[in-house]
Amino acid sequence: MPNPKYLPCLPTRGTKVPARPEWLHEIKHDGYRLIVHRDGKRVRMLTRNGLDWTDRFPLIREAALRHRSASFVLDGEAVLLGVDGRSDFNGLHSRRHNDEVQLYAFDLLAADGEDLRRLPLHLRKSALARLLARRVDGIHVAPYEQGEMGPELFRAACDMALEGLVSKHRERPYRAGRCDHWIKVKNRSHPSFERVKDSFT
Repeated sequence: MPNPKYLPCLPTRGTKVPARPEWLHEIKHDGYRLIVHRDGKRVRMLTRNGLDWTDRFPLIREAALRHRSASFVLDGEAVLLGVDGRSDFNGLHSRRHNDEVQLYAFDLLAADGEDLRRLPLHLRKSALARLLARRVDGIHVAPYEQGEMGPELFRAACDMALEGLVSKHRERPYRAGRCDHWIKVKNRSHPSFERVKDSFT
């Protein structure tokens, strides 16, 4: 069962990317959603459905242990990058490259024993950037853009054959379950569009 304390926030599927200044836009990587918990020398990695995948991705686990902060909870996407720099879902799903899988962290739910979910997204993003300021291979801050450029960014993502965008309201707290302040717009020509809906992401 999922950890009831840190259930993931789930985006609402949309057809139009918001074009207002209060929205942040992230590239949607084609991977597995993971909540990464570190508590001292212990790391746990849980899927959206609560499966314990702590032993599946050693690079992510080791990166979490190398960070200076001994207590945090990250939300992100476990991704296998291909030689072209794009996420390779088929390679990821094959499990033949588990030791190469990295985490693109896009949210910080807790740090040093403090629950941050009540904070607006832009403050959680700032705290995440500080936490991960010292680059450690295996965990990276997911980049994002802000504002009216969302639709333009989505078109560029489609031109690059990426999966799409997730747009998030910068002033909202983190809330478990399906929410309307995270909006996922998929590239209709991407292979994931035809895949079983939300089986892993």
